[in-house]
Amino acid sequence: QVQLVESGGGLVQAGGSLRLSCAASGRTFRSYTIGWFRQALGKEREFVAGCNWGDDRTYYEYSMKDRATVSRDDAKSTVYLEMSSLKPEDTAIYYCAAALTTRVQYGSSRSGTEYDYWGQGTQVTVSS
Repeated sequence: QVQLVESGGGLVQAGGSLRLSCAASGRTFRSYTIGWFRQALGKEREFVAGCNWGDDRTYYEYSMKDRATVSRDDAKSTVYLEMSSLKPEDTAIYYCAAALTTRVQYGSSRSGTEYDYWGQGTQVTVSS
């Protein structure tokens, strides 16, 4: 069992930056992939970025590839999502999720239904 807790959200001005953290408890294995998703008000949940715990591969939604960076600290069992040049449309609840890499290595659905473990989310609000 994996428990995930997001933190780092808050209110930021457009053009600003944030670093979100996803702390995992329980056993963390190299076989897991951590994904970041977001859900804006009135919209479906969508993939933002992710990384494989066992290698250096990272994944980004096309529109975020130049503004987001995902990294991890294995010793702290924590995955980070850094976002810059934030826009009001980035306002959403951001979730981290975990899945066995074998289940998502060829890509996941947009909403991440393949992920087994989810955090409670952290609110990011970008003011104009």
